[in-house]
Amino acid sequence: MRLLIPVIALVLALAAAVSLDRPLPPADFVLIDRSDVYTLDPQRMSYQHELRRARVIYEPLVNLRASDCVIVPGVAERWEVSPDGRTYTFHLRADAKWSNGDPVTSEDFRYSWGRAILPDSAADYSGLFFAIKGAKPFFDARNAMVKEFAAQHAGRPSAADAEALWKRTAELFDSTVGLHAPDARTLVVTLDAPLAYFLDLCAFPCFSPVHPPTVEQFVSLDPATGRMIQRHDWTKPGRIVVNGAYVPVVWRYKRDMRLEQNPHYWNKAAVVAKSIECRTAENPNTGVLSFQSGAADWLTDLGPEYKTEMLAERRAYLERFRADLDAGLARGERVDDIVALLPPPGEGERRDVRGFDAFGTDFFSFNCRETLPGERFNPFNDARVRRAFALAVDKQTLIDRVTRLKERVATTLVPPGTIDGYPVIEGLGYDPARARAELKAAGWEDRDGDGIIENAEGVKFPTVDILYSTSSPRYQNLALAMRDMWKRELRIAAECRGKDSKLYKEDLKKGNFMIARGGWYGDYGDPTTWLDLQRTGNGNNDRGYENPDFDRRMTEAEAETDPVRRLARLAEVERWLFTEEMPLMPICNYVTVYMYDPSRLGGIAEHPRLEQDLSILERREGVLPAAPTQESLR
Repeated sequence: MRLLIPVIALVLALAAAVSLDRPLPPADFVLIDRSDVYTLDPQRMSYQHELRRARVIYEPLVNLRASDCVIVPGVAERWEVSPDGRTYTFHLRADAKWSNGDPVTSEDFRYSWGRAILPDSAADYSGLFFAIKGAKPFFDARNAMVKEFAAQHAGRPSAADAEALWKRTAELFDSTVGLHAPDARTLVVTLDAPLAYFLDLCAFPCFSPVHPPTVEQFVSLDPATGRMIQRHDWTKPGRIVVNGAYVPVVWRYKRDMRLEQNPHYWNKAAVVAKSIECRTAENPNTGVLSFQSGAADWLTDLGPEYKTEMLAERRAYLERFRADLDAGLARGERVDDIVALLPPPGEGERRDVRGFDAFGTDFFSFNCRETLPGERFNPFNDARVRRAFALAVDKQTLIDRVTRLKERVATTLVPPGTIDGYPVIEGLGYDPARARAELKAAGWEDRDGDGIIENAEGVKFPTVDILYSTSSPRYQNLALAMRDMWKRELRIAAECRGKDSKLYKEDLKKGNFMIARGGWYGDYGDPTTWLDLQRTGNGNNDRGYENPDFDRRMTEAEAETDPVRRLARLAEVERWLFTEEMPLMPICNYVTVYMYDPSRLGGIAEHPRLEQDLSILERREGVLPAAPTQESLR
């Protein structure tokens, strides 16, 4: 009998594992992302695919309509703005509920926005909330309080004192931050100054609410530091409580996530797909093969290098029907709706890929900190060195020979023509002779003709560490090409260091790089979504760039009340930033390439901000069969 006990235990364990991995019925809609989301906590989200997921799991006060990015009601059915533009009063709809049936209240928003403002949360987007009256002083005060607490309690933790500190923190928040909930359905927000894009901010997923009773179950205080500790078990399916169109019911990391319609969502009548499956395919070829096998409706990021040839085949297809396309566009029809009704592609043609000029810019960051980790010397703390490296890169060659997607060369961050009224400006272009002059002005040159670039003390310019993520061959290829350009034009050696997305992000946050791959998609329709990345203390300022002059210029520009003059002043700040300071090197404006067939899938938005709403995407009836499950493809 004793011999049977291990066997029985093994059988039971296997049975449990099989039950947890039981195949699910086919979803109404299937998409494939290149990487999985890192978190389902809206206050801690940062990446584009995370934010796209958040838009249907959570709902903020207002929404962005995907087709044109116009502000429309969300949890707030209406709102008023005071004559001085500083106070917003939001009125929450009575039928807004959490997925467990609880009502969504104004206090839920107040609690959630407080989480984002609290420095303990380490949220990338805390700075977006600093427009609220008292938010930045509260953030700074809390940091000072815990710093003092840690010094006083070094070696002698005190849970009681940590609780007392937390109570003082809550009282300070209540008395200083301009967030008030006079009743369950009214939220009053007071700003430090008028903010032209505040409603656009309110639609950003990080401004979504979380369910306080659920989150608080996983909050504790560190008796040694006084800081709040947030465990994230509340984000797991089965525990998570959300207020959006869908509820996550399965999440198998780096594999898939299943979303089911939220039965308590107030606007569920407008939700098309009752279930969505979000699969992860880190290998770009795997994603294409899955789509072509009929396993998915939409590949959100077409990754293989041969996508350039695929786009050429699309152009050949559209050229055959140029007259039909031009006539439809003249009538104001959408491209997808026109293409969906055209005859099928012939040999050497295709219509299941599409490139969009996106609201995003590809760049490489310079580490602007005084020193590198371990107090190592950092040559890129000098703006002249940063300018030299930027001037030595031939971006058009990178586009023609490396990316090959016909992107626009970028010398600044804000994509031209994407923000109404914002002037088009130019930064530094390709100028190798000036690049060498800038390097010499910074004290680096070949002083004895031996081909080695050194400073006045004879110290060789350090080998440059170029960090990139291995999630796409694009980043490695760009890094390698720039390495060769810097060797040719500046005679400086560089080494490329690839890491998977998670480790890459960790090195980025720690400043463990000299030059690092980066990129940004605008979060809202204003130049500050780009320029604020360089603000001192901004959670997305991975470069560690700090310049009081830049911070002052931004503050003065944003204080301008005339909309035209405000945009002009911001444009001048951007021009100065990318002709003088160069904290990062823009490469090109992104082209986002999707894989989907408009004759089989409807609802993809064509607006440059690409704020895709998963809840309105639908299979064209009678054309596309239900996608097979992953299990059936094995």
